[in-house]
Amino acid sequence: MTRQKTYIYISVIFLLLGLIVTWYAASFWIYGIDPVKFDGERAYADVGAQVAFGPRTPGSAGHAEVQKWMRAELEKAGWMVEVQETAAMGHPLQNIIAKRSDAPPQIILGAHYDTRFFADKDPDPANQSKPVPGANDGASGVAVLIELARTFPQDTVPIWLVFFDAEDQGRFDGWDWILGSRAFVEELQSRPQAVVIVDMIGDADLNIYMEKNSDPTLRAEIWAAAAGLGHQDKFIPEEKYPMLDDHTPFLEAGIPAVDLIDFDYPYYHTMQDTPDKVSAQSLNIVGETLWTWVTAKKLQE
Repeated sequence: MTRQKTYIYISVIFLLLGLIVTWYAASFWIYGIDPVKFDGERAYADVGAQVAFGPRTPGSAGHAEVQKWMRAELEKAGWMVEVQETAAMGHPLQNIIAKRSDAPPQIILGAHYDTRFFADKDPDPANQSKPVPGANDGASGVAVLIELARTFPQDTVPIWLVFFDAEDQGRFDGWDWILGSRAFVEELQSRPQAVVIVDMIGDADLNIYMEKNSDPTLRAEIWAAAAGLGHQDKFIPEEKYPMLDDHTPFLEAGIPAVDLIDFDYPYYHTMQDTPDKVSAQSLNIVGETLWTWVTAKKLQE
């Protein structure tokens, strides 16, 4: 091949590459395609990563390890991370707070990261003194928030992602439910417009009913976002359970809050709450719904 032909050949290759890159970039501009989307498979891997730390009961080695892991993943995604050192009923607690700026939060998305000391609802009495693995009850909500941190666009309204400690220790001597979120609300200096808690949202047989105590207006917005994505069979527009959960202290403080929870989970507080009971598709449905709702908020405010 002559030098001239080689030059022409290389020029044609570069021209074609340029056209491909231009078309690809234009497709994002014209059709609004977001190159970073919520990935349910990646969230599912995060469920497994948490369970691999072992029990994440307050004060345990797994509890400390999951804190380090959450901080690393959030910082890798570009978020500033703070640890709220607090206490309740004589127990030291650590709430993990992720934010992108010092602006007060307009939206708080929350999940608890602790697991229960004992599997007291396990049908096998021999298991009832063992700590719960917490794949769905704990790890699923954390996984959704971590994946949202990776995928939210930079121009959302001010958001805090809060990972609450000691939600799940009620009915044990010296403990109670929702200790971390109560301490958080007591120290909260601002008033967000909306709080959404995600708890037990990874069930492979996902059915999220409208929690009865949740703010009706906020709840309707989220269910509408789910329906717009075709998830109305999973976000069921009917009330079913009143829950005491991490949204409760916010509601008591007059802050609109919603609890997203599938309480029809047969492995609740048992040793069978393991990753095989969790579905990447369920995580994706919840994550995609919250991603859509939050980014729409950006347009409305």
